[in-house]
Amino acid sequence: ISETCRLAPDDFYVWSGDDALTLPVLAVGGHGVISVTANLIPRDVRSLVHSYLQGDIKTALSFHQKMSDLNKVLFVETNPIPVKTAVSKLSQSPGSGLPHCGLFRSPLVPLAPENEQKLFRAMREYGLPVS
Repeated sequence: ISETCRLAPDDFYVWSGDDALTLPVLAVGGHGVISVTANLIPRDVRSLVHSYLQGDIKTALSFHQKMSDLNKVLFVETNPIPVKTAVSKLSQSPGSGLPHCGLFRSPLVPLAPENEQKLFRAMREYGLPVS
């Protein structure tokens, strides 16, 4: 990524494709992220990127560190299974404004029960309304 950013022309934008690497990619010249985590916490992902791009590295680092466990658990199984499970769970909270995702369709399968518990625990620890 560092080399790509160094060699890229000014009108070529490099984006992170891995939420856990958003801040490091920004630090070497990246411009943003194509985010899975933003499906759950869009304002915080936006704040991380905007803080960094506006020179507020301390705030960006704070968001990066806060999101770390959530970023990891969203890839505990093949994407999009964990994030779809998470959005479905959040959609059950009154006032979430999220549509219910429905059941998984082939070839997707439900998240393994132990991974579902890891996901819901990380969501609760982040402060998301998960019962």
